[in-house]
Amino acid sequence: MSEVNHVTDSEFEKTILGAPLPVIVDFWAPWCAPCKALATILEKIAAPYDGRLLIADVNIDENPEWAMKYGVQGLPTMLFINKGEVKDRLVGTLSAQDIQTKIDALVSQAEA
Repeated sequence: MSEVNHVTDSEFEKTILGAPLPVIVDFWAPWCAPCKALATILEKIAAPYDGRLLIADVNIDENPEWAMKYGVQGLPTMLFINKGEVKDRLVGTLSAQDIQTKIDALVSQAEA
C-alpha cells in the first residue's frame, strides 16, 4: 500500500526529481490548517495509485530550500512532477475530486 513520503531538502533531488514515477509534492507547514485537510485527502488517495505514483510532502518550516526554488508562496502548494519537470501546480484548498482529476491527468500522461 502506497503512502505519503516525507522528504527533506537533502533528499528532494534524488527522491522527487529522479523518481521513475510521476510525483505529487505537497509543500506544507504544521501551522497551516488547510495543509492538514489536504494531508488527509492525499493519504486516502495514495493507495489506488500504488506503483504508479509517488506522493511526497515537504515541511517548509524545516525544509525551505526547494519551496523557495519553486517560488512557493501560498500553502498548501502541490506540484505535479513527471521526469523531473513540473507539469502542473495547485495552490490552496481543493476538493478531493479536483485533486483526483489532476492526478489522473498526470498518471495518464506518464503512462502514455
